[in-house]
Amino acid sequence: MTAAGPRRLSLQQIVEEQRRAAFVGRAGELDLFRQNFAVPPEDPRHRFVFHVRGNAGVGKTSLVREWRRAARGCGALTASVDESAESVPEVLALIAGQFAAQGHPLKSLDRLLTTYQRRLHEAAAQDTAGGEPADGDPSPGALAAAQAGLIAAGTLPVVGALVGGIDPAVVARGAGGLRAVFGGRSRQQDDARLLAEPVRVLTPVFVAELERVADTVPWIVLFLDTYERTAPLLDGWLTDLLTPGRYGELPANLVLTLAGQRRLDSVRWADHARLIADVPLAPFTERETRQLLTGRGVVEETVVREVLRLSGGLPVLVSTLAANPGAVGDASASAVERFLAGESDPDRRAAALACALPRRFDEDLVAVVVPQGAPGAYAWLHELPFVAERHTGRARYHDVVRAPMLRLQRTTSPQKWTEAHDRLAGAFTARRDAAAEGIDPDRLWSEEPWRDAALDALYHRLCARPRTALPDALRAGTAACHQDPLAARHWARTLAEAGEDADSAVLRDWGRDLLTALTDHGPRATAALGLLLTRAELDDTDRASALVARAWDRFRAREFDAALTDYGRALVLDPRSARAHQGRAVALRALGQHEAALADLDRAEEIAPDWAWAVRERGETYRRMGRLDEALPVLDRAHALDPGDALTLGSRGLVRQRLGRPEDALDDFDRALALWPEYIWGLVRRARVRTSLGDTVGALADLDRAGELAPRAAGTEGERGEVYRALGRYAEAVESYGRALELDPEYAWAHGSRALAHEALGEPGRALADLDRALEINPEYTWARNQRERLAAAVRGS
Repeated sequence: MTAAGPRRLSLQQIVEEQRRAAFVGRAGELDLFRQNFAVPPEDPRHRFVFHVRGNAGVGKTSLVREWRRAARGCGALTASVDESAESVPEVLALIAGQFAAQGHPLKSLDRLLTTYQRRLHEAAAQDTAGGEPADGDPSPGALAAAQAGLIAAGTLPVVGALVGGIDPAVVARGAGGLRAVFGGRSRQQDDARLLAEPVRVLTPVFVAELERVADTVPWIVLFLDTYERTAPLLDGWLTDLLTPGRYGELPANLVLTLAGQRRLDSVRWADHARLIADVPLAPFTERETRQLLTGRGVVEETVVREVLRLSGGLPVLVSTLAANPGAVGDASASAVERFLAGESDPDRRAAALACALPRRFDEDLVAVVVPQGAPGAYAWLHELPFVAERHTGRARYHDVVRAPMLRLQRTTSPQKWTEAHDRLAGAFTARRDAAAEGIDPDRLWSEEPWRDAALDALYHRLCARPRTALPDALRAGTAACHQDPLAARHWARTLAEAGEDADSAVLRDWGRDLLTALTDHGPRATAALGLLLTRAELDDTDRASALVARAWDRFRAREFDAALTDYGRALVLDPRSARAHQGRAVALRALGQHEAALADLDRAEEIAPDWAWAVRERGETYRRMGRLDEALPVLDRAHALDPGDALTLGSRGLVRQRLGRPEDALDDFDRALALWPEYIWGLVRRARVRTSLGDTVGALADLDRAGELAPRAAGTEGERGEVYRALGRYAEAVESYGRALELDPEYAWAHGSRALAHEALGEPGRALADLDRALEINPEYTWARNQRERLAAAVRGS
């Protein structure tokens, strides 16, 4: 009998072994991860979450691959997910599939996922067939909110075969609409809930399966790579997963590993900070770089030193240069020659140089910078190892490759440099103008497509002519600071990058100082606007615009007196600034000076009679004064002037609600949320209207969505308590009010409302204590005083 030979390796195993052999460095990070398995979960030193972070190309994916190998060496059951999973159900399906391949199927979860996929297709098929809804069609606003909620919650993938698979109208009708699709039997109602709330239904089953499997393996380790892309989808789900009691108890031998470019959201992850090992990944040290080069056969010291200088220790570039060392021994070989050493086609080499000019490029921009064309250039560029974010439409060169390519072109032919940047500025200007269609000019800087194109056009104008383009660039910064202070950082960074790439000290200094001002003052733009006011050569109109922008920033920080001062200075410089009059009116209103605010709005409307924002603020001022009958026609006019303004619709909706017209109010909030699905105030206010109309399912859906957008908002939790109180679920109402008060202990309204829930539960002592606290916070709270007198009398009479 012939003895069996050694088992033959598969191709994948051979590739994996080659990767492992090529991996160098990161000894400290590997040891940190391995040693965690030697620390018992109950030991305070044990970490349940590892977060490795660093710039693209720094080696995160390679390290995670080694960590996964190390985990398996400790007997762990592992699964890995990246940005290809576009919903929570897809993440769960990938994990279940990988566990099954390792001999640990999650059968209950698999069955539920199968049901979910089947029901999605059935619902799509039935809805396409034109089935009549049981309860009537929802409004357009409800449809938009339902679709947005589905995507945000991870219910529907953003792209893929199932997009649009179920009509959001079905979901907008709530459980009743889904029962109309599935029928009324108990099991079918369960399936309806699965389709409406897959994350809430699937996750507890997933947790239970993890707990079961955890008894059969030493460790369970989940890896989530490219987390900078999936965080918007998964952050809320993961933190909920780690929160005790939210979805069930996780096994103690579970370790979660995240790999992304940015830090974790400090607010969302704050309650879990002690569980996390933060692992920032720096470029290779010189020793690690030499180790990799030696492994690739690059040992000539002059070449090694050149690689060290050019790569900056970035692993992807070390690998690129090791693969194309050029003329080994020619220490004077240029950086660009070394990066392109493997390419002899002059057209391709020219294309590679030209495509370094834009900060990011797509196929259309390749045609702009390579007007004569190089056949297949766009596809060929994506094969170069120093091109990151391939096939995304936003490909880019690594900085340490791009910088010498820019320097070569700038110094070799200044005229061609200017002409190429002019062409790119023109291309991005056309994109900017196209992106502006249909958008309120006062909101452009908050719109990412417009902002990106505008900043790229600005960047290329600055690179072409640094000094002559600077005044317009600074003027653009005033608008950015006014409309969106976060966008101002992008603007300041654009100046800094243009200064570096065009080798302009003036631009570098402006960019550096503006970034420092914006960074040191958090999200505020006050200091940056101060720089513009003191250092830039502005005319009176531009100076007034900068003062208005700073006044608005100060108003948002509740620095009302400082805001009024800036508005006053702006009006001295430009008495016909409608924006200064309107802004000062809003600040005066916040101080309770309503008549003075109306006087400023009179002047603003004289200057700009058809400016919807000024008209809206007049209507809002009337509303806050309690002059509801006057507010309504003014807000009608504001809406006629700007039908796309969600804030006007929200304000009018509240007026209509208080005038006893809840159906009209609901219509306004629906339309507002169709225009702005992330309108948190509108979601919370619509929830209140829905509660008054008996639609508590819709109200809770609105509050769930508001909670996703702003997870720690006391108002949302307080409003949830109101819904539960309307349903007679008083214990849950008390819990919701309690969560609101944990977030904001000075929330007098929540104390007062919780008092009514305590009263309904037969707890008059607690109700009186809540009313006392509400009045302690706000002695002018007339409603709470009346309720306390009523309740105290009832207690005395009992």
